[in-house]
Amino acid sequence: MNRYMLFLIARRIGAGILTLLIVSAVVFFITSLLPGDAAQMILGQNATPETVSALRQQLGLDQPLLVRYLHWLTGMVQGDFGISFASHLPVSQLVAQRIPATFELAGITTLICVPLALIIGIIAAMNRGSRLDRALVIGTMATVAVPEFLVATVAVLIFAVKLHWVSAMSFGSPDSDLLSYLKAYALPVLTLCCVLVAQMARMTRAAIINQLDSPYLEMALLKGVSPLRAVLRHALPNAVGPIANAISLSLSYLFGGVIIIETIFSYPGLASQLVDAVSNRDLPVVQLCVMLFAACYLVLLLAADILTIAFNPKWRSA
Repeated sequence: MNRYMLFLIARRIGAGILTLLIVSAVVFFITSLLPGDAAQMILGQNATPETVSALRQQLGLDQPLLVRYLHWLTGMVQGDFGISFASHLPVSQLVAQRIPATFELAGITTLICVPLALIIGIIAAMNRGSRLDRALVIGTMATVAVPEFLVATVAVLIFAVKLHWVSAMSFGSPDSDLLSYLKAYALPVLTLCCVLVAQMARMTRAAIINQLDSPYLEMALLKGVSPLRAVLRHALPNAVGPIANAISLSLSYLFGGVIIIETIFSYPGLASQLVDAVSNRDLPVVQLCVMLFAACYLVLLLAADILTIAFNPKWRSA
């Protein structure tokens, strides 16, 4: 890896850190504009103005907004994420209980959708222009156009209400057998995979077709190499960069879609905790959850940029 590539990667990392700083300011100021008084919601409507004022002073809500932001940002950098307004417990403790469930859901979805998308994309590219290719292209485009909440609603109506195969609610990883485990994750994973597989399959198809049009691959086919072997041994390794970039970009979408899915299926993850915190006006929990989602999203985008730089032959030879 030469100096120019290291410079590009360092610049991407710096841009990511700057973006995260801007996101932190936007998140803090927007959550501060939420309607209602957090102290009033904690104490209830029967609380006296003196009690509400005392609690506001205790929570630091009486300080100027910029001072509160700088204090919160300094605490975030030092690992102090504040105390929950609703439960009076450390925010880090509350969020840490939900993070494994969300990452488990994201991990299972990734393990299923990535191989499936690669298979669909390769099949579509190898049969370019055929009826199978057109059917796969139309199917993936239609799937991308359908919002997640509609896919989730239809899946619940068919598999939970009509067929009674699975439950309409998912409470995370059960402690019983494998069948119960599969039923617990069936609908959330199915809904997330629909859009992710469609996006990655279309990008994989485009990357493989780009390699199939290359002179070296045409020469391999003329020498008698089978189309499947030519794709797997020659086209696929040279398309690793664009495919890895497509996978990273598609998976970054996962952290946005999981908010809707966890809410619909009552999944006990970080996204459902974020929705509950917004309802309770628990600002420290809202701010940390949003920052975690933003950080995960930026990390995946950064990974996509680094993979694009690393596999770009022009920059590699610079």
